[in-house]
Amino acid sequence: MKEQNKKLTAVVNVLDIAGKLVLILIMAFPFFWMISTALKTLAETLTVPPTMLPASPQWDNFSEVFKTIPVWRYLRNSLIVCISVVFLQYLVIVPAAYSLSKYDYKARPLFFALVMLGQMIPMQITFLPVYFMFSKMGLIDTYTSMIIPFISNPFGVFMLRQYFMQVPTEVIEAARLDNASDLKIMFRIMMPMVRSALITLGLLSFITNWNNYFWPLIMTSKDAYRTLPIGISLLKDADSLQRWNIIMAGNLLLVLPMLLLYIIASKKIRNAFVYSGIK
Repeated sequence: MKEQNKKLTAVVNVLDIAGKLVLILIMAFPFFWMISTALKTLAETLTVPPTMLPASPQWDNFSEVFKTIPVWRYLRNSLIVCISVVFLQYLVIVPAAYSLSKYDYKARPLFFALVMLGQMIPMQITFLPVYFMFSKMGLIDTYTSMIIPFISNPFGVFMLRQYFMQVPTEVIEAARLDNASDLKIMFRIMMPMVRSALITLGLLSFITNWNNYFWPLIMTSKDAYRTLPIGISLLKDADSLQRWNIIMAGNLLLVLPMLLLYIIASKKIRNAFVYSGIK
């Protein structure tokens, strides 16, 4: 009986490992194919059947991307938009989460319900009225129109509220006995205690806005304000023949910073989603 259980356990472990390897291959293959295509010649990208690896890596494909589109200008615009959104989100979600977790007032359930409602409403529903509003205000082709709609983050308020609720009320009361203001309590006590959650929210917001394509596309018509995803998409219109090696090189330039950022901060992101008490 024990031998059968051992055999069954071994089979289950093998199937578990095999399933994980299959999932890893499914998720990693698109990235592998993008890197491989980015290093191929145009003739290799059109070969049938396709080759898995380039015969000779073509590093000039990346320099061709910089020659075709103004990458540095698009990169600057993306950084301005993403950093501004993250900074303004912190100014909004930290006080909101602090109020919903540590203040007791009659309208608190209503405000929390509105936050949850904002999380359930798809953002695409609000795009049209927001576009008309910015159009009437003359804010098309400005950084403002790409930043303001995203500074409210219902998910961030909800997540940060859950972390703030774990902070003992006695800590806040002790700080108030020392004449600490609410601003000091938020920035000196609460925020250091939930550092991993704040880093995670900032990274998720940064990555989301970095990859945002639709909203900057409809809000900009000039290269002066276009972001990197739109610039990379213009590689498809560079000439009549789709140069997939150049397109994939551009996509790799777009994705690589986010992959490196996630690898560096992956531990913080995992810790933020693991429920644990705050000491």
